[in-house]
Amino acid sequence: MANISDITRNAWMLKGPLAKRGYDWWWHNFTARDAETGEEKPFYVEFFTCNPAHAKEEPVIVWNRPEAQKRGERPSYLMVNVGTWGKEKAQLHRFFAWKDVRISPVTPYSIDAADCFCSETETRGSIHITEAEAKAHPEWMCDAGSVKWDLKINKDISFHVGYGASKLFRDINSFEMFWHAEGMKTYFSGEVEFNGRKYIVTPETCYGYADKNWGGDFTSPWVWLSSNNLVSKKTGKQLKNSAFEIGGGRPKIFFYALERKLLGQFFYEGKNYEFNFSKFWTGSQTKFDCWETEDEIHWHVVQTTFTAKMDSQIVCKKADMLNINYEAPNGTKRHNRLWNGGNGVGTIKLYRRVGPKFFLIDEVEAKNIGCEFGEYDR
Repeated sequence: MANISDITRNAWMLKGPLAKRGYDWWWHNFTARDAETGEEKPFYVEFFTCNPAHAKEEPVIVWNRPEAQKRGERPSYLMVNVGTWGKEKAQLHRFFAWKDVRISPVTPYSIDAADCFCSETETRGSIHITEAEAKAHPEWMCDAGSVKWDLKINKDISFHVGYGASKLFRDINSFEMFWHAEGMKTYFSGEVEFNGRKYIVTPETCYGYADKNWGGDFTSPWVWLSSNNLVSKKTGKQLKNSAFEIGGGRPKIFFYALERKLLGQFFYEGKNYEFNFSKFWTGSQTKFDCWETEDEIHWHVVQTTFTAKMDSQIVCKKADMLNINYEAPNGTKRHNRLWNGGNGVGTIKLYRRVGPKFFLIDEVEAKNIGCEFGEYDR
């Protein structure tokens, strides 16, 4: 019955070695509706922090400046990253120097820069990028557009990965990339204005999600899948107390790369089914394949333990997705085809295991799936 909240894992982590080479971000995605037409439109809001120990008077971006990399310069900034998928998709970035950022040093976290704010319970702000600015500043890694948002946040179901992100492991920076999903199911409410159109966000239909990642570098491959817009094929009813989550790739522990591994959880109507390779006593095993066709990205993930099995098959149209952009703390940009979307669809088959046999609990139709897949450029 695990639904373990732990907001200490949402605290800002860029202290000690990670202050010099580290990133920490808070991510939120949700579905809104056009105030005039009622049409669905998914959005995300992310606050991405990087290398505060290298702060200067202005934000420092180095990924496209080889001479700066040779001098040993490192990126240093807060990047507020807001975007939307589907028709008229875009990612918009706004950068702040550290002197203009205020972050709470204690739990619960809060981060504040100009009119941009984010905490456990709310986020708001604005980004405005003209076509001329986007063209003149390729280092910003973003599109042109205008967005304002003002949202309340109520996190309902959590994905707690266990001791792998415990205080001890955080203190010694055991993993290169950490993860905590405090809001695997999150209720958002408020408004978004994107390119002059107003969108309404309501708790009942937002299918919201909130997590965070932090560490010294990213993973490759990079896999993420999550949704709480779930309908049982067994009963035909909406699963209102459920959410699923899959994420990972090739984790590194103390610079040693493990084989391809994913974490997974299906919180199914109040009962928890977890697939966590770090909890070796559960017998957790994962097989996954992600592939790209001309028009789509596909994921097929099969996870088992001694007591359960989850078989997930997901697809998302490339036309609805972004190649989302991040600069690594060392100043390189190796993920240049990191497919990221909010319109994935698919099915999840959940089984109970008794000995060698599996018995189907439910086959679930999933929509509004947050999804991601990418590998480093070779």
